[in-house]
Formats: sequence, C-alpha cells, structure tokens
Amino acid sequence: MNKSIFLLLLIVAACAKIEKPSEVSKKKMQPIKEILIDSLKHPWSIAFLSEDEVLVSEKDGNLVKVNLISKEKGIIKGFPADLTDSIRMITEGDNSGIFEVLLDPDFRNNKHVYLSYAAKRKGEGNATKVVRAVLKNDSLTSIKTLLEAGPYTREYFHYGGGMTFGVDGKLYITMGERLFKEIDEPEIPIAQDLKDKRGKIYRINPDGSIPNDNPDFGTTAVPGVYAIGIRAAQGITVDSKTGDIWFSEHGTRQGDEVNMLKPGANYGWPIITTGSYRSKEYYPHKIEGAVYTDPIWYWQHTVAPTGLIFYTGDEFPEWKNDLLVPGLSRGSLWRFRIENKIIKSAEELFVDDRIRSRKIVQSPEGKLYLLTDEPNGKILRIKNNQ
Repeated sequence: MNKSIFLLLLIVAACAKIEKPSEVSKKKMQPIKEILIDSLKHPWSIAFLSEDEVLVSEKDGNLVKVNLISKEKGIIKGFPADLTDSIRMITEGDNSGIFEVLLDPDFRNNKHVYLSYAAKRKGEGNATKVVRAVLKNDSLTSIKTLLEAGPYTREYFHYGGGMTFGVDGKLYITMGERLFKEIDEPEIPIAQDLKDKRGKIYRINPDGSIPNDNPDFGTTAVPGVYAIGIRAAQGITVDSKTGDIWFSEHGTRQGDEVNMLKPGANYGWPIITTGSYRSKEYYPHKIEGAVYTDPIWYWQHTVAPTGLIFYTGDEFPEWKNDLLVPGLSRGSLWRFRIENKIIKSAEELFVDDRIRSRKIVQSPEGKLYLLTDEPNGKILRIKNNQ
C-alpha cells in the first residue's frame, strides 16, 4: 500500500474516534430512574445501615428495614406508642405520620437512631416529637424524648420534622408552625412568637441538652431555638464542603424557598413571603424592629420542595457539589450550581418523567436514591446510563 494512503487511513481512523466536547458530555450524562423497591406506604426518609441495607420511615406505615439487594422488608419493633393513628382518616390532607429517620454520626458504636413523628395526646390532638433510641436486634430500645413541639392541637399539617447533623456534631431540627390558614394566626404569629415551640429551627446536642453557643433570643424564648419565622420546612442538609446548612421551605400559594441557615435568623413567616396567602383577607401584624433573612432561591410556581442533599458522588461528575432538591408538586427534581453561597444556575431534571418525590439521598458509596410519595411508594435508583 502506498505510504501516503496508509497514513491518510490512520488519520481518518483516529479522527473517527474523537468526539466533539458536546457529544462526550452528552454521553456521560444520561441519568435514568430504576425501581429498586416498591410497596412502601408513602416513604418519608431513609438511613443507610450499610451500602445495601437501609431503614425507611413510612409516613403512613412503619419504620422498616429494607435490603436493597434481596428486596426483603421487615418492621422495626418498639416504635413509640404515641404515634398518631387514623392517618389520613381524620381530615383530608392530613400530614401526620413518621417523618425523619437519622443515624448518629457514631452509630457504629452507639447504635443511636433519631426519629421525628406526629405524636398524639388523647383529647388534645397532635404535636411534632423527636426521640432518640438504641437499635438492637431490629427493635427500638432506650427511647428518650429530645424535643416535643407542643402545644398539641387538632391541626394536622406542617409538622416539619426534618433533621440533620452539622459538621459541629449538633442536631438541627425543623419544626413547622402547624396552621393551614393564615387567618387563624394569633396577633403575634406562631412562627414569630419566641414562647411558642412551633415554626422554628432547633439546634441541640445529641442527648437533647442545649449547646452553650446557641444564639441568644432572650430569657423567655423556648430552649434550643436557632432560627425563627419558619412555616413548613421539611428538608434540611449540610454541605460537607463548607459546613453550611441549607433547608427547603413550603410556601402557601407559591413562595417555596431554598434557604441557608444562619444563627439567630428570622426567615419572616408570615410577616413576609415570596408568595401569597391562602387567606386573602389576612394582613399580618407588623413586628417593630424585626430584621428578616431573604431566601437564597424561590420559585415562581409551586414546587413543595422536600428532602434535599449536596451531591458528592462520582457517578455524575458534572453534578459534583451541586444541591439536589426534589418536590412533591409536579414531581420535580432540581439541580442547583452554587458558587460562594449564591445559586448560579438551576436545572429541572426528568421533566418528561415526573413523579411525586419526597427525599433524595446518597449512599455511603455515593449512589443516588429517590423516595416517591405514593401509596405504593418506591425507592428509585438514579443511574448514569452511559
């Protein structure tokens, strides 16, 4: 073969293997959903005992242990007896049930599990409660109440219940204000009243005691308060890269937000909102001298954002350190690129494959999982289908 022709063929063959940058990127980024587990009753939260074995809280069911490989499920015994019953039977839209399940950072040694749920009190109603227990032989033992956000009322909404551990080893907890309509607010709104446990974010030690370096809201404030002005925050997570804590917030008519947690901050509800009120005749009482913290992001439409995380895995390198936020409304999943505590870009994922989504989590090895909020709830694996 002529030498020049041979060289030309080599060049053509080599060029055929070179992809344009956009084609390479597109090939790398093909996220798909795969159903791993179904038949869960509105799963709310998930905690990894190992890469393949998890605890799942069913909002309308039990705390269960699930093997992601064998698909076996088993109920964890010994859940507190004051868990609200008649779920979804009391009133339409009842949000009662089991919420967060969270492992202690030193779970391997102390076997401590933290749980938030709607607790009942006969003749009074419900309140959000947080307990710590020891997980022993698939049973909860040595249960200790850490926080009880009374008063017990017959409002069955906006419990909050999101929990995360900060890099400081403290436990951060979201508590909703529990009202459905703003017209039912007292003159000093619940989330603004420092004597009321509802509508706040708390920071406590793992044993329930109060850290000495918590912000000072005054001698009349309920113990452990870290921030106020919260309506219905469920998702809360820590950015392990910076130590910052971020949380999602449900608005009423629009007004859904992503916030960064700051000590002593007032997030404004219901005095200010990025949306509007359910009660059109409601005009909030202004609080003299109050300073409010703006959200980092808010949507112009209803998303109902829930359990969010910062992605640190390797399967989707283009998503590294991005914030992932699922939503109940419209079944959305959002990806935010953040630089210097500012959201620089937002992308909605799976726009042609929507499903009502409660929480996104990452396994110890960096795999992504999504919980769906359905009567036949699922654990979905989000995979890179290269």
